[in-house]
Amino acid sequence: MSTSDFATSAEAFTARLLSSFLGGMDMVSIYVGDRLGLYAALAIGDPRTPRELADATGVHERYAREWLEQQALAGILRTDDESAPDDERRYSLPPEYREVLLDERSLEFMAPLAQGLVACTLPVHRLLDAYRSGEGIPFGDYGSDLHEAQARFTRPMFEQLLARRWIGAVPALRERLEADPPARVADVACGLGHSSIAIAQGYPKVTVDGIDLDDASIARAGELLPGSGVEDRVTFQVRDAADPGLAGRYDLAIIFEALHDMSRPVDVLRAVRGLLADGGALFIGDERTADRFSLDAGDVERMLYAFSFTHCLPAGMTGDDPAGTGTVMRPDTVERYARDAGFGHFEVLAIDNDFYRFYLLRS
Repeated sequence: MSTSDFATSAEAFTARLLSSFLGGMDMVSIYVGDRLGLYAALAIGDPRTPRELADATGVHERYAREWLEQQALAGILRTDDESAPDDERRYSLPPEYREVLLDERSLEFMAPLAQGLVACTLPVHRLLDAYRSGEGIPFGDYGSDLHEAQARFTRPMFEQLLARRWIGAVPALRERLEADPPARVADVACGLGHSSIAIAQGYPKVTVDGIDLDDASIARAGELLPGSGVEDRVTFQVRDAADPGLAGRYDLAIIFEALHDMSRPVDVLRAVRGLLADGGALFIGDERTADRFSLDAGDVERMLYAFSFTHCLPAGMTGDDPAGTGTVMRPDTVERYARDAGFGHFEVLAIDNDFYRFYLLRS
């Protein structure tokens, strides 16, 4: 490489880092707008001045003005007249952006990515210590934004796809969930419980027990259950899947987007195998990684590594003898965990999704 080539590469890299910085700060600004209800206010009625936005949302007018100007410059908000005085300029949220930033039931809803970015960087100084020591960072130390972001991102997929398009794509599972006697389902590491509710809504005969070790997640799940229409068939509890009282009770268990976070995944899979009745199955949904490390794996893989080095790997490095799986858990790793846990049948299911891969395990 010549000196001139190196200078050109350095300049290109500098431009890339500037662009990355701006993109990262745009995500922080989206977090602010999402959490404070600023986008929701801008989506209603006429374009607003900073004072009108402040009055509608309870924020300080000076902060409202700065955020509005940044959002307009970033191309997220529209302004009617950029030459108007600062306190008279009006801003609005383009209609085509409303689904992406506000519709929590849309598959295009992306605001949780901003919330996840903030959550993953919250304990950044502890992250540095963890890198030095090799220890982990417990899930709860990332704060409520983390489990809220996960739940908000997956909710549209759970509500629209989980019951009929994903689980329903496996004929044997669909038939059992529709049959008598009514099937029992264990939603392991259920988080805020949108998956549990979606399965019960999709299959009117089943009962679903959502279990998780995180107290805050289960408390929030209990708050979301009323009004779902399935209150009589769904329960949430802080409970370990290895609890002997649950052994052999379930026709189906699911683990969705959680196995890679677990510090002892083989132990968890072994415990879940013990939950299953004769003929029962475990349905797993986890990240759709490339089959092997590759520099052309694409942006989804980059996103997975972003979550992994900040959160999922540290979460999976807690406790004694952790597996340290990380977000980028490839299919051969899942199969190895399944075999070590005693599952005799392992299958990668032919269900298409941009973000997730699905597995079916049986004893």
